[in-house]
Amino acid sequence: TVAHMLQQLGACLIDADHVAHELMVPGTAVYHGIVQRFGADILAPGGEINRRALGAIVFADPEALLALDAIVHPAVHDRVRTMVRSSSCPVVVIEAIKLFEAGLDADCDTVWVVTLSPELQLRRLMDRSGLSREQALQRIEAQGDPALLVARADFVIDNSGSLACTRAQVQRGWNMLP
Repeated sequence: TVAHMLQQLGACLIDADHVAHELMVPGTAVYHGIVQRFGADILAPGGEINRRALGAIVFADPEALLALDAIVHPAVHDRVRTMVRSSSCPVVVIEAIKLFEAGLDADCDTVWVVTLSPELQLRRLMDRSGLSREQALQRIEAQGDPALLVARADFVIDNSGSLACTRAQVQRGWNMLP
């Protein structure tokens, strides 16, 4: 929501999750690394990675998630860095749930963190992704401690309220950008 609001204000958006999906297509180094590490059981009938099957593995096992991150993060970092450098936009937004873990924060002039109440985060994730409560909780827990993210942020937006409230915070942050 916040990233799209920033787009409406004129920023170019790079969605790191979308970049990761592009890097996981059959034939890529990331694809081969994931299949080598997690086996052919994570493949859909057409040969592409079944992200639900992979998610079931990595969100139930912190070591498996670390292994996946070690395969995916360097490639995402390189691709995002290239995209930022080639952009002609005066403001480029990198939307990344694991900005710090992937090292993408080093390429940012300003880091924004979006927060919301745990109950609302759980409900929104379940509604958006069709996950069970347990699956959604696993994904939220894998994101780490929100307080640590807030402590590293330059600007924090509380997305627990109305869209108008969130939009006002986004506008305030936008106005503070150099």
